[in-house]
Amino acid sequence: MADVSQPDAQAPAVVSLVQRMRVRTRELHARAERSGVIAAILAGQATRLDYAIYLRNILPVYQAMEPALERQRDRPGIGALVPPSLFRAASIQADLECLAGPGWADVLPQVRAGQQYAARVARAGGGDGGMLIAHAYTRYLGDLNGGQIMRRQLVRLFGSDFTAVRFLEFPAIADTSGFAAAFRAALDAAANQLADPDAVVQEAAIAFELNIAVSQEVAGLQSASQRAGKPAP
Repeated sequence: MADVSQPDAQAPAVVSLVQRMRVRTRELHARAERSGVIAAILAGQATRLDYAIYLRNILPVYQAMEPALERQRDRPGIGALVPPSLFRAASIQADLECLAGPGWADVLPQVRAGQQYAARVARAGGGDGGMLIAHAYTRYLGDLNGGQIMRRQLVRLFGSDFTAVRFLEFPAIADTSGFAAAFRAALDAAANQLADPDAVVQEAAIAFELNIAVSQEVAGLQSASQRAGKPAP
């Protein structure tokens, strides 16, 4: 008689939603680091204006996502994804004021890719809000992890007195690594409530593609201005 107390060696390992999103977006993550204005920042070749225009175009993404997360707070699993310490919109606005003054919205251009990204996130906030899991994964874990590399590079590039990095600082979180691990667990817990986890995995890939498009379009805007012999707006 078989010993049923022993695990089946042939049984497939359980793969969490976060693991699936990580595998699905691995190549896209690498491409994001090699593309557009993000690549320029990491290479130490960006200008303050590059960075300001990038922030101006990802701000609407957070402005769409964070109120949507708040609206869906009472949905099973979603409430754990909305700690105020994670929200970035106010920090980005403060950085934009530092970089371009209180009239930043009038002087920094919006690119089409940024508008498309924000619209996608707004749609994700409809229904049961399940698609927001993908966008919370791509944005917040990116800010907590790779964003710290970008913060250090920005300070190295623009000087130790460069303060427009509030977007990438989390003063209310003492242990960002531990917090990120808990957030991944919260994402997986939220996934238990999903009717279609495959759609969330695909949404995470779409989010990466949209962020790459923003980065590339911002870099292209600057390149076009330089070819024309005039500063970007």
